Amino acid sequence: MNSLHVIGIFLRHLYLFRHSFARVMGVFYWITLELFLWGFITVWLQGIVKPDLKITLGMVLIGGLIFWHIFYKAQQAVAISFLEEIWSRNILNIFASPIKPKEFIAGLITICIADAVFSLLLMALLAELLYAFNIWTLGFYIIPFFLNALIFGWALGLVTIGLLLRFGPGIEIMAWSLPVLFQPFSAVFYPVSVLPVIFQKIAFFMPASHLFEGMRLIITKNVFSLDHVIWASILNVVYIIVGIMFFYWMLRSARKKGALSRMVTE
Repeated sequence: MNSLHVIGIFLRHLYLFRHSFARVMGVFYWITLELFLWGFITVWLQGIVKPDLKITLGMVLIGGLIFWHIFYKAQQAVAISFLEEIWSRNILNIFASPIKPKEFIAGLITICIADAVFSLLLMALLAELLYAFNIWTLGFYIIPFFLNALIFGWALGLVTIGLLLRFGPGIEIMAWSLPVLFQPFSAVFYPVSVLPVIFQKIAFFMPASHLFEGMRLIITKNVFSLDHVIWASILNVVYIIVGIMFFYWMLRSARKKGALSRMVTE
């Protein structure tokens, strides 16, 4: 793998922010809006629950929001970066250049890591300033949660790219809506036990559900569940492999059918 190619992909998308106020605002807008929305809901709920549950409730809801946003940003960073290449009519140039598909993926993942770290720091700062919520109280355990949220997002992002290669930019709405399909089964703001039995079985195979269940155990019972981390990690390994394989499969198919050139001309 040529590291210069990876850096080139990273810088190519980083430079888009230099002269685009809309892109810069996009980094801050949704984070701030969601934090305000769920923060106000949390404040309201804290006013109607028992005093000893106020802190726990706030940490569960805002903590769930932060890690969900990390997953969502990871998927978005991969999928939307690919869409940027389509919108700018650059997609054919990318795959006709010496850049290998794995280097292209690595470049997108590098962008994702930078975006996710920035988002985490920003949300942590806003949560601390606005609601006195300190995400760093999770300590070392924040690392496996953060990594598993990222990897699941990457896997879903690669699947999204594969769908775009197969069906074209006409289904670009999937880049925004696909993660939402997983939210009910991920148990972001509630335990898996409240779901119907059939949904609980589906949730078991969602890495995000193990992530959020593990986070709630730490907040509510001060217990670190190694089982949840192991299951989330195993599932993520499976999903990232499936995502990579699906991406390569759709890319080969698109090259054979000339779909890449049609993306430029459509």
